[in-house]
Amino acid sequence: MGRWMTSLSSQKQSMNGTSQLLISYRGSMKISLKALFDTTESISTNIFEKHGWNPLESLQKSWKKLCNAFLVEAKWFAHGEFPKSEEYLRNGIVSSGVHVVLVHMFFLLGQGINKETVDFVDGFPPIITLTAMILRLWDDLGTAKDENQDGNDGSYLECYTREHSNMTVERAREHVSQLICDAWKKLNRECLSRPSPFSSIFTKACLNVARMIPLMYSYDDSPSQESLKELMRSLAAHLESQQPH
Repeated sequence: MGRWMTSLSSQKQSMNGTSQLLISYRGSMKISLKALFDTTESISTNIFEKHGWNPLESLQKSWKKLCNAFLVEAKWFAHGEFPKSEEYLRNGIVSSGVHVVLVHMFFLLGQGINKETVDFVDGFPPIITLTAMILRLWDDLGTAKDENQDGNDGSYLECYTREHSNMTVERAREHVSQLICDAWKKLNRECLSRPSPFSSIFTKACLNVARMIPLMYSYDDSPSQESLKELMRSLAAHLESQQPH
């Protein structure tokens, strides 16, 4: 009886701790969401004043897609599930957050904004999907190779090797590299195709994001990380020099 009461007391304390954690979490989320809403509205107002189009609905849609993709990954992790590699990649393209960056970039550039192009952007067009796929696969390649990373969000490589039990890690990496190569070919075709619904400056911006990805996600012995740090320092110094004194 004493042991049962001790166990019950321990469970009650655990539940109380969980409740307090949830209350604290909700409070933190309110602060984060308010900051996100305020920032998005501020960006939308600035774009409307400068380019005559209010992108608030599109920006909100992009954040909603991202949060839903995070929720899918959280459910997989909570239930100990490993999705099929294709299912993981479909969701991972969204959870990469690339579409959020590129949708904001599209409106901030302010070129070629009309109902047709806005509908294209909202519909997750190939020029955005392929850029996001390149980032997701590069990130997963690096995460799988870097033993110092202990994230619990899985990777395409992990899902693919579980799905193909006879597949070696090396062959799986070759498969991912081929997927990246194929995505690049499709992205180049999208950017070179005419007529295009997007302005050349937005197309070039998407290409530059894709070009930057290997530098961001190279986890080998190359000096890319130091190069990236140097580039960021150079950019920060340039921006500071442009500030009015």
